[in-house]
Amino acid sequence: MKILKMYTSNINDRFMDEVIDTLRDGGIVIYPTDTLYAIGCDALKNNAIERICKIKGINPQRTNLSIVCSDISQASQYARIDNRAFQLLRENLPGAFTFILPVASTLPKVFKGRKTVGVRVPDNAITCEIASRLGNPILTTSIEWNDDPEDGCNPQAIAMKYENDVDIVIDGGYGELIPSTIVDCIDSSAPEILREGKGNLK
Repeated sequence: MKILKMYTSNINDRFMDEVIDTLRDGGIVIYPTDTLYAIGCDALKNNAIERICKIKGINPQRTNLSIVCSDISQASQYARIDNRAFQLLRENLPGAFTFILPVASTLPKVFKGRKTVGVRVPDNAITCEIASRLGNPILTTSIEWNDDPEDGCNPQAIAMKYENDVDIVIDGGYGELIPSTIVDCIDSSAPEILREGKGNLK
């Protein structure tokens, strides 16, 4: 496992290339967002997704899965976004929100039979740059921390906890303690907040 230090104001191209190569090879990366640190992989690689689900102890058929996209345009290739949902996303992204949307058929077989996908475009230049250079979304799930929650904000402590599970930890500085706000947009005429988190929905 490697720890790569990155800054949102000056992203290291060599480190970013290493992250992209790792994801394309089916690797797993921990990275900063505008909320919690997250575990991610190439959202189009089933084996990598299954590996993350094993690390988290989740059943992908019973757990909501989310993707990080570089922007709304990329998100529209993997989720069905009607005009009202598009307006809501445009007013709130990038930002600390997960929007639950109807899933498109472009996502891999682990999503088959699912009707929805969570979509994130975080207000974090590192995360969005990864999705942009990768050319497709990152499957994303927050890290878990059962001990001191403050350690879950510390990239060095995160690296120690997950050193045998992931390939790269991106140290983007101390993270947040508050998760994203989850918004159900399946019926875009009546969006519903499912979980209050960071961010004020416009």
